[in-house]
Amino acid sequence: MPPLNPIKILGNLKFLSHSLKLPVQFKKPQGSPAGKQYGDAWKPEDHVAVPKLIPPWFMPAEVPNKAYQETCDTIGGNFKDFHDAMIDAVVFAHNMWKLQAKFTGLQVMAVSAIGKPGCLDGPELEPLIKNAPTCAAFTGNKQKHRDAVAKGVSKCFKSWQGQVTVPGLPWYPAFAAFPGPMAPPMPNIPMPLITCISAKMSDIITPNALASAMDDALDGGLKDKDPDKQYAALHDGIATVLALAFLMWLPSQQVMLVLGKGPIPTFAPPYVPVGPVVGGDNLPIPGHLMA
Repeated sequence: MPPLNPIKILGNLKFLSHSLKLPVQFKKPQGSPAGKQYGDAWKPEDHVAVPKLIPPWFMPAEVPNKAYQETCDTIGGNFKDFHDAMIDAVVFAHNMWKLQAKFTGLQVMAVSAIGKPGCLDGPELEPLIKNAPTCAAFTGNKQKHRDAVAKGVSKCFKSWQGQVTVPGLPWYPAFAAFPGPMAPPMPNIPMPLITCISAKMSDIITPNALASAMDDALDGGLKDKDPDKQYAALHDGIATVLALAFLMWLPSQQVMLVLGKGPIPTFAPPYVPVGPVVGGDNLPIPGHLMA
């Protein structure tokens, strides 16, 4: 199956919807002499401004103003680069997670596989995101913002993973009537991952949950220095992209190669040559979500 398929442009547009302006909390001087001095400070060519970043991330506090527009382009470009780098980092971490994910502790009863909450096992995303090639070298405040995104996404993904169940899915039709004392390991019938329901699925498919987790994970000092809450708009954009990507991934990801096995109790005296698997289990080998 393909990896997460994020639509990054949605994050751009979501950030823009917050209508943030630069300079922050700008108030144009009024009256005399401040207003006149402010107007005289700009040359005619300073009132010709063409945005270079499309779609824009910030809007100039005064339009048209070349200096403010250049500031919006520069800072907006930095925000866009961080946004795209973190989306790519989550995709990288998710791919690494898929390689190690596995179903454990399943009960096989005839054709059905039953797994209680927590039956899907896999590593946490946080260290994988932090060490992704696109953001591993971040330092300073950029590193703190990276860590907040990584911690928030990992927390929500872990909540979903911890509640994944296998609700009696018909994975093993051959086990309804098997001729022998023991059914050998057999792969399951492939089914979409979304059929393995989770009570916490909303944590990864709703932007509000993801964005809130990122906000909570961000260093309080950085929040205090950001009166316009630019960090919240950034998290909202990242969360919108990831929530849709996870929503598209759940029905497209196939659960495959879950090897089920188990005894055939009817094969014991008085020997019925064919019977269902009862009290079977599965081999917890990574690779159930690799395909």
